[in-house]
Amino acid sequence: MNELQSLSQIFQNKLFRIPDYQRGYAWQDSQLRDFWEDLINLQSDRNHYTGLLSMKVLSKDEAKKLDTDDKWLLDSGFRPYHIVDGQQRLTTFVILLNEIVEFIASLPENESKPDENIYLGYENLKDIKAKYICRKRPPEGFIITYLFGYENDNPSAEYLKHKIFGEKFGGTLKETYYTKNLLYAKRFFNKEITAFYEKGGMDGIAELYRKLTLRFMFNIHEIEDDYDVFVAFETMNNRGKRLTNLELLKNRLIYLTTLYDRSILDEINEAALREKINKAWKEVYYQLGRNENTPLSDDEFLRAHWIMYFSYSRKKGDDYIKFLLRKFSHKSIFMNFAENETPVEDDTIPVVVDDEDTDDPSDVQENEAVEMAPGFLAPKEIADYVNSLNETAEYWYYTYYPEECNTISKEEKVWIGRLNRIGIGYFRPLVAVSLIPSVGATAEERINFYKAVERFIFIDFRMAMYQSSYQSSEFYRNARKVYNNEMKLTEVAALLNENADADAPSAIQVFVTKMNKRFISNDGFYSWRDLKYFLYEYEYSLVSQYKIEKLQWADLTKVVKDQVTVEHILPQTPTKAYWKNQFRQFTAEEIKTLSATLGNMLPLSQSINSRLQNDSFEEKKNRGYYNGSHSEIEVSKESDWDANKIYERSSFYGRTLEFQVCKPGTDGRATAYFFCE
Repeated sequence: MNELQSLSQIFQNKLFRIPDYQRGYAWQDSQLRDFWEDLINLQSDRNHYTGLLSMKVLSKDEAKKLDTDDKWLLDSGFRPYHIVDGQQRLTTFVILLNEIVEFIASLPENESKPDENIYLGYENLKDIKAKYICRKRPPEGFIITYLFGYENDNPSAEYLKHKIFGEKFGGTLKETYYTKNLLYAKRFFNKEITAFYEKGGMDGIAELYRKLTLRFMFNIHEIEDDYDVFVAFETMNNRGKRLTNLELLKNRLIYLTTLYDRSILDEINEAALREKINKAWKEVYYQLGRNENTPLSDDEFLRAHWIMYFSYSRKKGDDYIKFLLRKFSHKSIFMNFAENETPVEDDTIPVVVDDEDTDDPSDVQENEAVEMAPGFLAPKEIADYVNSLNETAEYWYYTYYPEECNTISKEEKVWIGRLNRIGIGYFRPLVAVSLIPSVGATAEERINFYKAVERFIFIDFRMAMYQSSYQSSEFYRNARKVYNNEMKLTEVAALLNENADADAPSAIQVFVTKMNKRFISNDGFYSWRDLKYFLYEYEYSLVSQYKIEKLQWADLTKVVKDQVTVEHILPQTPTKAYWKNQFRQFTAEEIKTLSATLGNMLPLSQSINSRLQNDSFEEKKNRGYYNGSHSEIEVSKESDWDANKIYERSSFYGRTLEFQVCKPGTDGRATAYFFCE
């Protein structure tokens, strides 16, 4: 059936549920704004084409899986539907309508009135709620059934009922990236409705409701069977929001569970596998959205897991999803040949190809009714992959927020934080693998590994300035080996140190050459991209000595116009008499060189206006050094600041770097000399 229907028609005796293969609510400000502006700008005698609404009526067996609170309404003649496409729009409509109802009910003149006595146009609020929001089971009204919602295992299901629709609840609700979007939409429409009411009054709100329910038209498409549902879902996009690869993959896996012959996957095991997929995605979405202010990328996680679980190719950025959709294809169930293709060799780009995955003979039960042909995708392969995703998601999150992990030591948290500050890059999958319990790494082994990673990054990327993909294939492959217990973390650490040792001499040469160019332009160490990292790590080393943290990485790296967080103690162009007297034996060019050395750089606990850098040394101490960062306090103990002090401090930093760059036991004086030269 394909026809245009208004929302008033769509909600006639229907119960809508968003199925388990769908993502949560993904609309954000730009999509909400478009929806609202379409509504308020719609002329009262015009219709607005809102888009396609694809839905599938549930069979009797499928309807039995709905919540027990829904069944009385089905017995009353309501038909249950799954929303296949259009759930973002429909969710938005329901949230907006609910906000209109709540706003009208909250007006002073309506506060003491029952819903049946509050009218919006020619309808009262009781009837509006019963048509679009929820119904109460008579006669007591204890059971509330919502006409639109999520299936029960979705964390958004309870959140929609209690946080958006306002049903009372005394427990704890799990919050995710998607529930945050639901709450944002609620607040967005509340503000817009309030402002709209101030301009147009009740007549304006009534007209808004009329346009929303009667003039927003959907193209209705009813899908006949499960095959059509899943195939259609993969080809559909919601307005302004493409489906992520993670969402497409979930849909694909659930779809595959419906295709197996019953001799391979019976009905009970199909339900169990589908439940396993749902639980895994629930965990993945929870972990990725666990920090609601900064949700983690779906695609980055899925790609990282692909690297550690399957294989790695550097040919294209989307190779991983193409691989996964080929691997988990209906052709692997219906056809008796392998779908995986052999990568085409490319002489200009290194390509890593892992060994072909082969079925473990022990996985095939003796009483299997059907022989598994080569290339056949067994249900166990899906289950194993899903279990791995479920297991990895939590530890992927901890690579970003190690302080929240309760199973590792404080020192491990410090080192993972250090890797994030220096730029963890392609080592994040390996760091995630190191945390997984089944790998069996000890705390000491992990710390030594993290130290080796940091040293490798510092030498090869921060000093030698190699391309960010340098050696990535090797260590992506090692991530898989460690995950599969084919390689020890200690072996990876040894390999990292071996590479860093070999690269260190050339790295020093490149770094010296680059830094000399910076000094020619009078920037020196101030323009070194890792200056803040180096100064912060020294500052952090003092925390263990003084037992108090006085400088936050976020404050040091914050960018504010005309403000600085790293100061030249000796100004680049000194104008105060103090500096002219202290450095009177040096030319203007020599002063610029001294000013740009590492020993003259100081991290500030509080940013200052860049104009204050010209203050005298005593003025600088009085305005903040005495009570600033540990580094500032160290400098404040000096009575004066001259070339000798700069030399001493640069020399100290040089000796610090000696242990980072050079092999243990080798002479690092040449390196140290450069830093104070």
